[in-house]
Amino acid sequence: MKLAFTYDDHHSAGSVWERRELKDWLTDVFEAPAIKIEPRCTAAVRAHVESEFLNEGWALQVNLDQGLGLKVFAEKDDLAFQLQTGNMSRAPYDLLKLQYLFQSGRIEAAAIALPSQDAAKAIGDNIAYAQRVIRELGLFDRVITVPILVVAFE
Repeated sequence: MKLAFTYDDHHSAGSVWERRELKDWLTDVFEAPAIKIEPRCTAAVRAHVESEFLNEGWALQVNLDQGLGLKVFAEKDDLAFQLQTGNMSRAPYDLLKLQYLFQSGRIEAAAIALPSQDAAKAIGDNIAYAQRVIRELGLFDRVITVPILVVAFE
């Protein structure tokens, strides 16, 4: 696995992560040559990312609401992170969860990591991919107002 690209223009998300000196760290998480992007690789990707976040003191699987059991992948201070390696229908839901955290005042910015389009095709059918999420963020920029850094890996 390697970093393919980042998109940091959504409400100036890149500058928020840079001010906290975490953008380089976050993109480095996706430099893991031992992990091959192929069918059934998502468990290895998730395990690697979880380990990296735990080592940096992030809380994992953080509840948005106790009663509903909704969770975000990781949260630390005023930042949240979501990893999406599954079905494309899950990505807008992830954006909605990050927007909720922002509107409730829990975070000031977020990041979402997804495979690139080519990597998503290698993983399986109808897998969420970064280029599509970026297009949708552009369409919904007045609805999804949380600054979101998109990290694409392949």
